[in-house]
Amino acid sequence: MSEDEAVFKALADGTRRALLDLLHTSDGRTLGQLCAGIDMSRQAVAKHLRVLEQAGLVTTRRVGRTKEHHLNAAPIQAIYERWIAKYERAPAAALHGLKQALEERT
Repeated sequence: MSEDEAVFKALADGTRRALLDLLHTSDGRTLGQLCAGIDMSRQAVAKHLRVLEQAGLVTTRRVGRTKEHHLNAAPIQAIYERWIAKYERAPAAALHGLKQALEERT
């Protein structure tokens, strides 16, 4: 599986996106802290975190006896640059052209 495919697979699930949102608001959360934000068992949350780690979206760091999870936005930025940025230019130009055409009519 390519890196892009792993990221898309990870982002396809709503629970995983919710976990990324939690880490975005407060980075460096433990599994227990993440479970408190999602109505799901520890095992289920841990499984989702493994998918996010495999995609490179989450990194972990041991702090004493706990394991902190951190958001890594670099793969999302790469997806944006590869798949989204090039497509947003054309619609923006089309909207600008439409705006000018409508303004000329009035």
